[in-house]
Amino acid sequence: MNLDLEDRVYIVSGASRGLGFAAAAELVADGARVVIASRSQDAINTAAIALEAPDRVIAVAADLADVETAGRLVSIALERFGQLDGAVISVGGPAPGTAAEVDDDAWRGAFESVFLGQLRLARVVLSATDSPVSVTIVLSTSVRSPISGLAISNGLRPGLAMAAKTLADEYGQRGSRVNVILPGRIATDRMQELDEASGDPAESRRRNSASIPLGRYGEPEEFGRVAAFVTSPAASYMSGSVITVDGGATRSL
Repeated sequence: MNLDLEDRVYIVSGASRGLGFAAAAELVADGARVVIASRSQDAINTAAIALEAPDRVIAVAADLADVETAGRLVSIALERFGQLDGAVISVGGPAPGTAAEVDDDAWRGAFESVFLGQLRLARVVLSATDSPVSVTIVLSTSVRSPISGLAISNGLRPGLAMAAKTLADEYGQRGSRVNVILPGRIATDRMQELDEASGDPAESRRRNSASIPLGRYGEPEEFGRVAAFVTSPAASYMSGSVITVDGGATRSL
């Protein structure tokens, strides 16, 4: 399928590794130009090299918790590429912990990046141009069902999913689209860290894989292809949608 991404311009946050990098890789592979961002300049530079499209990739060190970041990323995209067609907005997962043990500071810190940082970037991208744009927000299956030991994710991400649907309502009349993707267990560094936190990563992966109808973790590129499609003009009548990419693990609709 031709996703009609040739020469379109997107911001991709959290793009130094994992889901953000996977989304950026698929966008670039189909001809898009991207401004990729993560908190570490070294890490995002390495990611840019791995994308193997130096004329179509700009690497920026940026923290979504910083109130200036959203405007800075949009300005870079417009100044360097002359247009902006949307964004794939991903951040690293919040620290694990139960609702009983996570303290107020951890909740506040996560809110600034996991919730407000993503929401702010979505809002700024949607308001940056009179032309229609497409924003895809990467959350988690915790939107649909709580995940044991990830209280902050369980608390913040369902609210952000509803905020995204509200943005889809508010900007739809301008032709802009907002969608949400809920990745399940994808074989990223983050998932490996969560398995290792169990004390027996091999057993954790075996047990978790057994609960997935497809019987395995997803590969990052499997997620990236969905993100590229949802963000692209090929999905032009999809907005306010919440798409699960989890091998069938989520039992709710």
